[in-house]
Amino acid sequence: MNYLARREHSTFELHEKLLNKYPKLTIKELDIALNQLQNENLLSDERFTESYIRYRKGKGFGYKHIKAGLGVRRVDPIIISKYLFTDDDDWEKIALDLVSKKVRYQHQTQYGSKLHKKIIRFMESRGFTFHEIKKALNQRMTFCKTAEK
Repeated sequence: MNYLARREHSTFELHEKLLNKYPKLTIKELDIALNQLQNENLLSDERFTESYIRYRKGKGFGYKHIKAGLGVRRVDPIIISKYLFTDDDDWEKIALDLVSKKVRYQHQTQYGSKLHKKIIRFMESRGFTFHEIKKALNQRMTFCKTAEK
């Protein structure tokens, strides 16, 4: 109960934490306890998924990163698809906010410059699609053309 009082957990997460804390506990005993928590609606993968998505969006992560995080926590793909959408309007806003923070004092940059590549890598690591990254960069950055020789 102490784990669940602090934050929502996926069934898999709680299973692993309890196994680590109580190594003498049998799998059967653990499954009975987890099933009881689920029946009493104290443990819910759906509630965990909603909470996790909201939290990670607030921290500036994109669809791919959040989906991977839920997968690692062994949330059922059906539950993930119920709450996490690729066409959510939030992704572009989150991407734009992140780009704005990264280029706060930069007024111009060139395509392919060190800063441009750095921002793209950062945004990809946060789980944004190329389309979302490109749109955010185009909205926030003013690109100067390289001088042709």
